[in-house]
Amino acid sequence: MILSHDSPTIVNMNQYKNVERLVVFDADGTAIDAFHAIELAFLKHGMDIGDIERFQKRRKLFKFLGGLREFPTNLRSQFGKQSRKRLRETLTEVYRHEAGLFAGIDILLRTLLDDPNIRVALITRNVTIEPEKTLKCLFQRHQIDIDQFDYVVCLPLKENKSEYMKRVRKMYSINPACSYACGDEYSDYLAAISAGMHPFVVSYGFESKVRLIQKFNVPNEVISTTPAEFNSRLLHALNLPIKGPHR
Repeated sequence: MILSHDSPTIVNMNQYKNVERLVVFDADGTAIDAFHAIELAFLKHGMDIGDIERFQKRRKLFKFLGGLREFPTNLRSQFGKQSRKRLRETLTEVYRHEAGLFAGIDILLRTLLDDPNIRVALITRNVTIEPEKTLKCLFQRHQIDIDQFDYVVCLPLKENKSEYMKRVRKMYSINPACSYACGDEYSDYLAAISAGMHPFVVSYGFESKVRLIQKFNVPNEVISTTPAEFNSRLLHALNLPIKGPHR
């Protein structure tokens, strides 16, 4: 402990109990190739989601209905509770048995999970049925046990991630300066900043680099355009060797 120069207030220099670091992951669009999973589910119902470039430009309302070009057909197919229920069931099956992680993400996660000084959390939104079970099945196909994560929570679509980020950071008494949050949308960037964490934003998921920079003023310096670039940046920040094909 030391004394402040301006007052007799005691400053506790040992408020953090360890030197561990924390990495919080988003799932869809950051770790999981969600676009192709959604595309496949739509195709199974005779609907067209369009290409990734236009998918990233749409407002949230159109992401699961298709863009303006595909909207009339998708509108007829999807509206109605039974149609939405069947689509969600199909999407769940696609996630559990066919969807995959982006290239190299499995290596990245195993590297972090194997490090005793790094806490790994998964704080995400997922629209499938029983999302915890869905994610467990998906990660298991990549030889990753979701139970190895230090913290896992699947949020409703409208719930803010920042409070959960703060919760896990405080749970393990980790210095905010040693905390990193990884996501693919502007809301993920805001949540990281609000939680006092350094943001890693990827532009290969639900929002493009152009949209992130021009519409939301996300700094170019925190954006990764490919999974390989994201892997390299995060491992470098953690002072860990780059493994696999991204070396």
